[in-house]
Amino acid sequence: MSWFKRIFLFLVLCGVLGLGALAALYLWIAPTLPDVDSLKTVQLQTPMRIYSKDGALLSQFGEKRRIPVRYEDVPQPLIDAFLATEDARFFEHKGVDPIGVIRAAVVLITTGRKAQGASTITMQVARNFFLSREKTYIRKVKEIFLALKIEQLLSKEEILELYLNRSFLGNRAYGVGAAAQVYYGKDVDQLTLAQMAMIAGLPQAPSAANPIRNPQRAFTRRNVVLGRMLDVGFISQQQFDDTRVQPISARYHGAEIELDAPYVAEMARDIMVERFGEDAAYTGGYQVYTSIETTTQRQAQQALRDNLYSYDRRHGYRGPIASLWQPQPAADTALASTGSLDTARNDASASTPWERDRILQTLADTKPIQDLLPAVVMSTEAKQAMLMMADGSDAVLSWEGMNWGREFISDTRQGAAPKQASDILSEGDLIWVRQQPQRLMLAQVPQVSSALVALNPDDGAVRALVGGYNFQDSQYNRVTQAKRQLGSNIKPFIYSAALEQGYTLATLVNNAPINQWDRSQGTAWRPKNSPDVYTGPTRVRRGLGQSVNVMAVRTLRHVGIDGAIAQLQKFGFDRNDLPRNESLALGSAVATPMDVARGFATFTNGGFKVDPYVIERIENSFGQVLYQAQPKIACAECEQALQQQPEQYAVDIQAQCLIPASQLAPRILSPQVAFLIKDTLSSVIWGGGDWSKGTGWNGTAWRAAQLIKRRDIGGKTGTTNESRDTWFSGFGPGIVATSWVGFDNHSRQLGRTAWDNYGPRNQITGAESGAKTAGPAWNQFMNQALKGVPTVPMTPPEGVVTARIDLASGKLSRRNDYTSRFEFFVAGTEPTEYADNQQQEQPVFEQETEELF
Repeated sequence: MSWFKRIFLFLVLCGVLGLGALAALYLWIAPTLPDVDSLKTVQLQTPMRIYSKDGALLSQFGEKRRIPVRYEDVPQPLIDAFLATEDARFFEHKGVDPIGVIRAAVVLITTGRKAQGASTITMQVARNFFLSREKTYIRKVKEIFLALKIEQLLSKEEILELYLNRSFLGNRAYGVGAAAQVYYGKDVDQLTLAQMAMIAGLPQAPSAANPIRNPQRAFTRRNVVLGRMLDVGFISQQQFDDTRVQPISARYHGAEIELDAPYVAEMARDIMVERFGEDAAYTGGYQVYTSIETTTQRQAQQALRDNLYSYDRRHGYRGPIASLWQPQPAADTALASTGSLDTARNDASASTPWERDRILQTLADTKPIQDLLPAVVMSTEAKQAMLMMADGSDAVLSWEGMNWGREFISDTRQGAAPKQASDILSEGDLIWVRQQPQRLMLAQVPQVSSALVALNPDDGAVRALVGGYNFQDSQYNRVTQAKRQLGSNIKPFIYSAALEQGYTLATLVNNAPINQWDRSQGTAWRPKNSPDVYTGPTRVRRGLGQSVNVMAVRTLRHVGIDGAIAQLQKFGFDRNDLPRNESLALGSAVATPMDVARGFATFTNGGFKVDPYVIERIENSFGQVLYQAQPKIACAECEQALQQQPEQYAVDIQAQCLIPASQLAPRILSPQVAFLIKDTLSSVIWGGGDWSKGTGWNGTAWRAAQLIKRRDIGGKTGTTNESRDTWFSGFGPGIVATSWVGFDNHSRQLGRTAWDNYGPRNQITGAESGAKTAGPAWNQFMNQALKGVPTVPMTPPEGVVTARIDLASGKLSRRNDYTSRFEFFVAGTEPTEYADNQQQEQPVFEQETEELF
């Protein structure tokens, strides 16, 4: 008994000493342990995601890919796979598994090797959130103490949810949600058992067992996981046998971009970084919803690209990307036709100095740009070329797909029209092609730049924005950053000031040459019309509709330069960008396409100034709204109600669906003047007069009428000196849009062409212009954007009256024939005198009226 007592006392003493040592160790380490209470409110580092208004993903920013999932949303087999692999006794221990600790200790004593089997899932959570991965005894002790505290703070399900969302699983994927997307392009609830086992095998070796980089090791590791699931009883023998032979199906899946709008995404990113800081913006899991509409954005992108391709075709073919080999000499061709060459040379896949595999590798290395695809010319015949595509298929490039390919000489000169395919292409050429509905088209990457932006005129929401042809090539957002001369896009703003100062649409302005001596320069300023035609006294409606330069200058003189600058500032144009001379009337001022679209929105919405915005709302990772746009809204009815009953207005907001007074857009133009300009801008497209009686005239944008065929649209062309900038801005129901085309290099002209491939006929066209160069993009976009939108009549507001006027004099007319028309007037400004004679207005037929200053 004495020996038994001694042994017992010794064990008790060892236990007491052990507990004391453990307590002392805890007291020593406790001050250095982090506060695990933070796990209750932990913010997982989740990338920022940018969406369209209707929920299409535009982009994702942040190094770590993480898609947090709730415990209840994780499939049970995936949980079982992790438990079987990492911690089969997870739901039985209190954070530290004594059996695992003893097993690890035995391995350490017998082999001298530090085993990892003692780490429970709770201990891994402690390490992942609070500790480094260095393999030291002190870190392991800290893990144990932290695991015990975590088990007291959180439920088992909460711990496991943190683990499943925090673990690094390779390829920048953190958590099972991201891993399912990265490796399989699926949500977790869509994974197969084999895929779940694959993911569960990654935490211990995310690089070595990576199924993309090391598929064989990943295969082995996956089957180890399946074996452990079988041993624990999570799967049956039949499931194990069926699953273990399945091949590795993982491949890399990037962020599932649903809408390619990189310029919009970059704008949203800049705003978020400015608002939250770079680190928080990229890791805070923000969900940013923009005002962009998916369908409208795609229509804008396609319209811009198609228009640039059209411009390129007018100016000629600049040649292939590269010439991979020279065509066979004629002697070789003759031998081949007689069958005297080696059999391999007769085979189509080996008839060139380049082998098929080498051609395919070159095509694979030539990445598509937008909708341009690489192809190699294998042979040419009289009116067609045989191509090899990147997928190895053969394709035919027909004569109709390449006959535009005159040689590009300069922006103003093109070579002779080609007569056969060999005039354009040679065997061995690496070229770009576009797939069109009827045929392949020879193409090239545009050098010219463009921008297109569309707004909701009632609140400034950006519905579509394309800042250039290719964001990967140039991140320069021309919609918001490119300040370019406006050309005649400025004229509606000048005329709006004149209408506020006594002009009417029937006012006669002398359309006659101007010769003004400039003493400081010692020269005369002689602005010219384009074409160089002068019709004498001409009504304001026609002067704006046909963009008559000298009339705009005389209108500016009526308004005064100071008055014109003040008017432009009301629309939001920067005073520093407005020159203090008469060239202002012809568009020497500079502005961005966004500025111009905002200005035209005022004419469309009845006279209100709205502020463009691109972010609709911001949500955190839990879906809580952190920011909601509160744009200023154009509302004539609200404005009227506020003016009539200001004290009652706040009470009537809910009952009458009124907008809060603080959210009403400021009025900068009377509704009457806004309507008169809007109606006149319709004449820019539809023209005026009676063609059957010889008094008809075209507006500068007559092409839009031919395509869109609806009367509730209007717009304005613009071209600057030497065709360096071309514009088209205009509106339809619920939308206003601006299109710009030019070179980023201001010194480069858009040039001129000897032929035109726009429309059904080829014709001599001369210089590029707003109507021909920027207009087609606007026309195509607006034609698509307005499909299905009901026609909205341009109803004049209260205070606008009509009177029948004589077209030649602008005075009242007693006739109701082609010499007269009804005209709109602000009440009280209509003419009071009748025309003394019924002189016929001079007709202008089918001319391309465009403006240069």
